[in-house]
Amino acid sequence: MENYGRSKNGAEAQTVLNCIDLSSPDIQQSVSLLKQACLDCGFFYVVNHGISQEFMEEVFSQSKRFFKMPLNEKMKVLRNEKHRGYTPVLDELLDPDTQVRGDYKEGYYIGVEVPEGDPESEKPFYGPNVWPAPDCLPGWRETMERFHREALEVAKAVARIIALALDLDADFFDKPEMLGQAIATLRLLHYEGQISDPSKGMYGAGAHSDYGLITLLATDEVAGLQICKDRDAKPQLWEDVAPMKG
Repeated sequence: MENYGRSKNGAEAQTVLNCIDLSSPDIQQSVSLLKQACLDCGFFYVVNHGISQEFMEEVFSQSKRFFKMPLNEKMKVLRNEKHRGYTPVLDELLDPDTQVRGDYKEGYYIGVEVPEGDPESEKPFYGPNVWPAPDCLPGWRETMERFHREALEVAKAVARIIALALDLDADFFDKPEMLGQAIATLRLLHYEGQISDPSKGMYGAGAHSDYGLITLLATDEVAGLQICKDRDAKPQLWEDVAPMKG
């Protein structure tokens, strides 16, 4: 379980997570580290994943360009019924039991591009993406489509290690009904300057467990992510996760 947003109260500790090196020739060590991480808490770092630091910086730069646009421009690409497009600040509420307001973040959803008229576009979560006008943000769509493709390849590489950790064939999750034709969602997130204050029920992103198979979280150098390894503990112990470049 995780939450996000610099906290006024701080976490009780800083955690140390296993690091999975996707370039390592020692696949058994990768399997062992990942299995231990999944049994312990479900979180781990991934390095040498094939997405260049230069391109990651371009993605963050392009993301900032969108979120800096006036609200009326961002509202032109408001999230639709296919979960594509812009979500405003306070729009999402991840932990209604403890939050008094929505999350102090805004976001942008991008999925697998399926043209309108294609029979596949009738399925939930499939369909065309929503894009800002090219004259407003030149090159923005191309950057995000490339990032979506490259991140999905990283997810598939991680899934192969997960499969081996479960004593399955390495390509188990490559089947069409899984990652072969994945419902893969890329979310750009912008946390505004609000500091999380649990005593007042204010969070950048409330406590939650993600849905789906894998979440890949690319962070900048600003700390804020916290994880809870045992959601049933009373009281829960929240630990800071330090950002790691690359």
